[in-house]
Amino acid sequence: MKKIVSSIKELVAEFQKDNVPLLGAAQAYYYLLSIVPMLILLLSILPYLNIDAETAIQAMGNVIPSDTAEVFRENIVGVVEQPNGGLLTLGILGTLWSASNGINAFIQSANEAYNVEETRSFIKVRLLSIVLTLGMIIAIVVSLVLPVFGQVLIDMINLPEQTAILFQILRWAISVAVIGLVLMALYHFAPNKNIPFKHILPGAIITAVLWQLISLAFSFYVSNFGSYSATYGSLGGVIILMLWFFLTGIILMVGAEINVIYHRRHANEKTKAA
Repeated sequence: MKKIVSSIKELVAEFQKDNVPLLGAAQAYYYLLSIVPMLILLLSILPYLNIDAETAIQAMGNVIPSDTAEVFRENIVGVVEQPNGGLLTLGILGTLWSASNGINAFIQSANEAYNVEETRSFIKVRLLSIVLTLGMIIAIVVSLVLPVFGQVLIDMINLPEQTAILFQILRWAISVAVIGLVLMALYHFAPNKNIPFKHILPGAIITAVLWQLISLAFSFYVSNFGSYSATYGSLGGVIILMLWFFLTGIILMVGAEINVIYHRRHANEKTKAA
């Protein structure tokens, strides 16, 4: 119990020292700039799969607040209904570059959390951002498809009740596991410091679970109690999106701080043992 209390106190100290809310706000800004290019990248293949635009919008609305999904209606409809081969050839490079700005911001924030300076070249960091962005896209697709379309699959094949319950648990477990794996890659490769994968496992697991829970809780709150649209009008969806990105940025940094503490303790124990 004392170890848990000590860890929480240390986490709070790191949270304050690194000014995590400010780092979360900075990430939220770049995530907002990156979201449209990332959506274009995600949706550019949908026209070739004969998926209806309204289906794509409804799928987003089942996971994120409906006001936020409406913000992207024009982009989704345009991309889904009008196939653009350029997005899948040369245009994909520019889209990836723009979409990687969010991960690039996380790399800088991770360096702050790990208290290291960035000595890697600009090209190396940008290429790393692009690769990690592709990983995040895979995680987003899985986290959206399994929870949303998993229920559709259950309804279609009329599974027995016990099997359906097991499938419900599995689809969320797989979603969390995939997000956890991508987060492990983020926490391992983003900071300019070589940290063993076993030292970033706690932060990745906690972040994956927290992100799922907070996203669901925030979506429920906005859909049932929030009055952002009434207050901000057409800007309500953007405000909601920024708040969600802000929470996401803070959660990512909390995971990084947990990894810092865990790594530091193991390094100290190793030093004492020597």
